[in-house]
Amino acid sequence: MRRLTAILLTLLAGATAVPGCSNDPNKGYTFKSPYPSGVKTVAVPIWGRGKYVYRRGLEFRLTEALQKQVELDTPYKVVRKPRADTELTGTIDQIAQRPLSINPDTGRPREMEITFFVSFKWTDLRSGEVLVERTNFRVAGTYLPAAGFNEDFFQGSEDVIDRLAARIVEQMEVPFTR
Repeated sequence: MRRLTAILLTLLAGATAVPGCSNDPNKGYTFKSPYPSGVKTVAVPIWGRGKYVYRRGLEFRLTEALQKQVELDTPYKVVRKPRADTELTGTIDQIAQRPLSINPDTGRPREMEITFFVSFKWTDLRSGEVLVERTNFRVAGTYLPAAGFNEDFFQGSEDVIDRLAARIVEQMEVPFTR
């Protein structure tokens, strides 16, 4: 009897959850992927640096973070360009730093903000159609250079690069109309 009751309760719970799901994301929850279904592979070549970006190696770190994020968050596989359905290219256009707070005793920054400005394009290599294109896309983060933490630009930029990769991959989702 207890087993029958448990089965009935499970079926009842499942039946009440199903009406909340929908194929149309504007009408409730959906099991459908937010990414375009015709795409299976993405090429992510090494990004470029703008002419006023003097920090070396950032383009390699961002490219690696993007490749990992695409594999982690999307149904796509990262491959070389000759085998890819699409290509995600871009440049780091500008990096800005500014102090958010100053230590009045030393005059040195307590907290710094780093902002990356990038431009990118996601192109379907089969048709030549541009799927997503953004310019002046920015992501900011902070780090603490003050004694005790002694974080430097490298450590602060690592967090911003990871955030930037996640935000760029979010842009690869199909836009829903509201």
